[in-house]
Amino acid sequence: MGVAVKLSAKYQIVIPREVRRQLGLVAGDGLLVEVRDNTIVLVPRPRSYAKRLRGLHKEVWGRVEATAYVKEERKGWR
Repeated sequence: MGVAVKLSAKYQIVIPREVRRQLGLVAGDGLLVEVRDNTIVLVPRPRSYAKRLRGLHKEVWGRVEATAYVKEERKGWR
């Protein structure tokens, strides 16, 4: 089970020190707030979405030669 925090009168919470340390969070970092199955989930916002998405689904695209794929796609634009 996680660490309990309290919602302030301004609807704010303090992220416990141990959690901040584990995730490497510092003042000014962004968080994404999601609701999953009636549960609030806080996720550190990526500092760079490009770096975060790099390599996504490489198991699908790993055998595809990028230049040939793009050329084939562009043929359909005409």
